[in-house]
Amino acid sequence: MNSLTIAPKVKRSRAKKCIWMLILPAVVIRAATMLYPLCVTFYYSLLDYRVTKQLKVWGGIKNYEKFFRDPSIKATLSFTLRFTVFSMVFIVVLGILFALLLNVKFHGKPFLRSIALIPWAMPTIVIGIAMRWGFNGTYGFVNDLITRLIGQPFNYDWLANVGSAQFSVIFVDIWKNTPFFAIMVLAALQTIPSELYEAARVDGSGAIRSFRHITLPGISKTLGTMGLFFTLWRISSFDLVYAMTSGGPGSATSLIAYKLMLETVKTLNYGYASCIAVILFAVMVLITILSKGIMRVLATRGERR
Repeated sequence: MNSLTIAPKVKRSRAKKCIWMLILPAVVIRAATMLYPLCVTFYYSLLDYRVTKQLKVWGGIKNYEKFFRDPSIKATLSFTLRFTVFSMVFIVVLGILFALLLNVKFHGKPFLRSIALIPWAMPTIVIGIAMRWGFNGTYGFVNDLITRLIGQPFNYDWLANVGSAQFSVIFVDIWKNTPFFAIMVLAALQTIPSELYEAARVDGSGAIRSFRHITLPGISKTLGTMGLFFTLWRISSFDLVYAMTSGGPGSATSLIAYKLMLETVKTLNYGYASCIAVILFAVMVLITILSKGIMRVLATRGERR
């Protein structure tokens, strides 16, 4: 081995060291800002830490036992699951349909694409407060719109009943977040070569078959990635419920992240709140791992085909 073959290896080694030296400060800062809060939260979850009683003693797994015995947690988890599942199903389906519509050439498409993002761009707190008024049984615009459509007075207090309050929260979440999902899918649609659709038409392939064999594979990675992000955002969401229903009636629309906020801010039970945060974090990590595994398996099957 002569000096001519050694020199490139030395240069590559020095380049790698230089790269690591340049990114090391950012890696250290990022790790510290992630690991320190995580470790402190887990430590607090093992304490009986209640500010109102000036109590901060070791509690072991008592907070976790309380979590799995707490009746309000069961109702909260039930609505969080329904909120996430129903929102995601409609966001994905409507997002794909809306993206397909925006991908078609028609007059006024740039204007429609611009205004489509308005609901998503508005702060969730603002939307929640507006919808608290909109779904009001006395002077809300929802009842007024239904009255105009059916031609007779319609009075219903949407946020005072369990079923309608849950429906209202899910409906508003879908209305707010579907446009952004659709724009992401639209970006993926525009990367699919038009030649594939032309070849499919020549071969006699219909719209449904082209969608199944060309469109879906072309947007599958975007659907998987955005689906994962949107699912995690649904699970960790609390601001819409906070502004729109305050978890009511009772705790019918309380999400797990909203329960975490209440334990932290209102009851000042930092130990129990930390326990909820740790469990929420573990669930989100598990969902991420499972989603990545499923996407990897589907990608492998697609390559084999």
